[in-house]
Amino acid sequence: MDKIKLTGLEFYGYHGCLPEEREQGQPFYIDLTMYADLQPAGVSDDLAQTINYAEVYATVKAIVEGDPCQLIETVGERVATAVLQGYAKVQKVRVTVHKPQAPLPGKFGDAAISVVRTRA
Repeated sequence: MDKIKLTGLEFYGYHGCLPEEREQGQPFYIDLTMYADLQPAGVSDDLAQTINYAEVYATVKAIVEGDPCQLIETVGERVATAVLQGYAKVQKVRVTVHKPQAPLPGKFGDAAISVVRTRA
């Protein structure tokens, strides 16, 4: 299946279990892969035949910068659900939520989760 990828989307959110995470916030990065049949768009050169990734970006931004969650797993689930519900052409979605400033007691490069959801 064909895919559209959006990587390194950066947002500022207030997700986390600790009070200081909910008060101060921190950056979150989202990688999103949407699986769909892109041939109709490729043949027709018509935006209506594909997934408008500017709209998807706005959807993801509203979730990540919106209501706080304790877990980044919840953020990922909300993004995956919104993409599948809002974009009928998407058959499968992979969402990775990166939390590079997670409160861990040592040096690390990233803390992240990935969810994969398929249209039922």
